[in-house]
Amino acid sequence: MIHLSHPAERPELTAPPTSAPHDLAEQDAADVCRVLAGDVAAFEGIVRRWQGPLVNMAWRYCRDRSRAEEMAQDALIRAWRGLASWRRESSFSTWLFALAANVFRNELKRFPTVAVPLEEAPEPAQSARQHDELCERRLNERLRHAVLTLPPRYREPVILFYFHEMNLSAAAATLHMPEGTMKARLARARELLRRRFSQLSKTFASATSRRAYRGGSE
Repeated sequence: MIHLSHPAERPELTAPPTSAPHDLAEQDAADVCRVLAGDVAAFEGIVRRWQGPLVNMAWRYCRDRSRAEEMAQDALIRAWRGLASWRRESSFSTWLFALAANVFRNELKRFPTVAVPLEEAPEPAQSARQHDELCERRLNERLRHAVLTLPPRYREPVILFYFHEMNLSAAAATLHMPEGTMKARLARARELLRRRFSQLSKTFASATSRRAYRGGSE
């Protein structure tokens, strides 16, 4: 049985792996080889590195901490069972996130979160005059809730690209779609949100600018 260590109080703030991507890739590959050779304890290294990011990702799908932990555990169990299917054509993390996205998507199909349809969701109220940082934090939270009203085909690209902060190619690989399709769905999602929630336009534009600055631009 795979056991998750206790995550941070706010799963969205759980720290990602701190090693350089190249080092992580080497560690992942080494641990996979050891597991497949019979050293089952080596899978604990994979759990330590990727538990936090998987809980973060699951939380962005369901917005429920306990459920996110369960979904992440399920994804790790599926990864354990399917470890031999990793063909090394992409990084282990890309394979793992793609597997996890499929697990999370199927989980939400079986037990969907309660979400108001986009056309019925109320326009967020104007923020009171407060410190800029607090206002931005509240607007970002409203944006997250607004994203949950999107149809799944547009919601998932937004979650991975903006909130899980994957770059375009990684997000597209995770969802098994061409980058052009990913760009089109992100653009459509932005248009739907701007049209329905006019007050969130600036917040979404700010998020887009931050992603471009960090090198994740479309």
